[in-house]
Amino acid sequence: MINRRWTAGLLFSLLAMVSSAGYAAGLLTPVNSQYKSLAIKSHNVEVSVQDGYAVTQIIQIFTNPNSQDLEANYSFPVPEDASVGELTYWINGQAITGEVVEKQRAKQIYQQQKSAGKHAALTEQDDYKSFNIKVFPVRANDQVKIKLVYFQQLKIDTGMARYVYPLEEGGVDQAKNSFWTRNDKVTERFSFIININSGYPLDGVRVPKQSHAKIEQINVRQWRITYDNIQEQGSGSQEQIRLDQDIVVYWRHQSNLPGSVDLVTYRAADQAQGTFMLTLTPGDDLEKTSGSRDWIFVLDKSGSMNDKYATLIEGVRQGLDKLPQGDRFKIITFNDSAHAVTAGYLAVTADNVSQALTALNNQGVDGGTNLYAGLDSAMQDLNSDRSSAIILVTDGVANVGLTEKKDFLKLLAKKDVRLFSFIMGNSANRPLLEGMTIVSNGFFANISNADDIMGQIMLATSQMTHQAMRNVTVDIAGLSVDDLSPQRLPTLYRGQQLIVLGHYTGQGEANIKLSGEVNGKIVEYQTHIKFPSTQTSNPELERLWAYSKIKDLEQRINYLGEISELKQAVTNLSVEYGLVTNYTSMLVVEEEVFEQLGIVQNNKVRIARETAAKAQRKNLINKTNRADSKQPMFTSSRPSTGGGFSGPFTIMMLVVVLLMRLTLLKRGTNT
Repeated sequence: MINRRWTAGLLFSLLAMVSSAGYAAGLLTPVNSQYKSLAIKSHNVEVSVQDGYAVTQIIQIFTNPNSQDLEANYSFPVPEDASVGELTYWINGQAITGEVVEKQRAKQIYQQQKSAGKHAALTEQDDYKSFNIKVFPVRANDQVKIKLVYFQQLKIDTGMARYVYPLEEGGVDQAKNSFWTRNDKVTERFSFIININSGYPLDGVRVPKQSHAKIEQINVRQWRITYDNIQEQGSGSQEQIRLDQDIVVYWRHQSNLPGSVDLVTYRAADQAQGTFMLTLTPGDDLEKTSGSRDWIFVLDKSGSMNDKYATLIEGVRQGLDKLPQGDRFKIITFNDSAHAVTAGYLAVTADNVSQALTALNNQGVDGGTNLYAGLDSAMQDLNSDRSSAIILVTDGVANVGLTEKKDFLKLLAKKDVRLFSFIMGNSANRPLLEGMTIVSNGFFANISNADDIMGQIMLATSQMTHQAMRNVTVDIAGLSVDDLSPQRLPTLYRGQQLIVLGHYTGQGEANIKLSGEVNGKIVEYQTHIKFPSTQTSNPELERLWAYSKIKDLEQRINYLGEISELKQAVTNLSVEYGLVTNYTSMLVVEEEVFEQLGIVQNNKVRIARETAAKAQRKNLINKTNRADSKQPMFTSSRPSTGGGFSGPFTIMMLVVVLLMRLTLLKRGTNT
């Protein structure tokens, strides 16, 4: 059985390396611009959380202090598992909704409208790094108003849910950052509201880094958090507010809830085909692991790790000191190339640990990030008779050596080894790390500087110390279903939910079977649930399904390259369902221009439907979406973190938090 104290030391070494953000969301201005920077007058956020997904609406007003019309360029980090579905630009007092267009065509149209002096706005995605918004014109000594809406799936892990509003931009795009300066200040008002609607009772909500946030419990299943900077500063205050810190919100289900199957559907009365989201939350059936294993530490020692390297070494020292008897370790670092810190696997002895740490300390920190070389070295000499795990700590931005996603995925597919990745910052290459996680049956944790570190530890610990369900499948029989997504289901760890989206026709009962391999044995769970003929409360499910399907296609692109058929499939789905992706953008032009260009305003119709449904949900009593009450699929209660947010924590959690705070204090001294 894995020693819990050692797990504490390991997780400290990983989580204590959260980097400070050098860049934030904000308005971009060319470095040598002759004009004063445009300003953000107000930035108002409203988030609506339903079981399984969140809709985030941002309304901003930009001002131009110059005597000449200018273009506004606004950039913010891409949220996890999110896609923009609405851009609205107020033109002459009228709200004009954007439509999704193929990326290059959208850019050309925007430039043409700008050159002609006409109003236009554009949102495009810069790969995994940022969403960029352009608005023209911002009239001289005047202001413009825009609204942005994005959709994302949410995950509940060990009874705890987490929402991140990302504002810290990681600054990994050196070419971009050398050309632009960034104005991340709000001159008048920043507000943040999140309405949490849960199908199951909640025992608390936390906003770790926003001590002045107002938390209101409406009932046991509904909570509301509000944060308004201007009200804090006092009426009439013009103090500027920085968009440089993520907002992280946690909420937790009450303990002893049953394992369950939840179903949310959408189908209008005139539709033959409906969309569904099926959420399976297993009971606490995965047992603790036992036996000896090999641990390979793969540590980023590139130049960006300079301020964190001493902390990394101390964390590794504590982790190695507490390895359980019979385990072995190996340490590899990487920058421009990979470096073996230890000569193969070493038994845990005082001498071996001391020599390894001395060698690690002597290496220093510099160079680029050859992530592939580090992983390739870790994959060598794996022992088929022992369980192996790779602990990777990086920002996930490979810039030296092999950098293509397909190369990493092929590498991880060669051997049976779990990859546990801890990635830091909003600009980390999540698509790459997520793909490697799926291939290796491991997991990754994305850590924000504004995170509740204790909460992240609680989520990760049991996943490293308990059995996992591999080769997972979900079968639905008795009803016509198709277009299931994700196509490849992830390994299920203790406390995790499994979410499957798809289409269905007909109505009535269907048999649901979850099966997978646990410790070499096949296990199965079954139940019957009912699909309704019509349900109009959640039209956002159509976009969530489309985004999940797009991710499936992007996984194929990762393996096969940018084949034209796959790119076209992504583009078609994005246009039909109004989503911004790597191949499409959201374009706003004056109403008559849409007609002149032959752009059908499908997204305008979709947004009207979603807005009406949102208003409808406000008048409904919040209820559970549990579908297996009559025939429960799972007999055990779902695992939870237990106790409540104010309950006792283990010594290891307190140590991690104290050391994290020391790291942050040191960081503040250096700024």
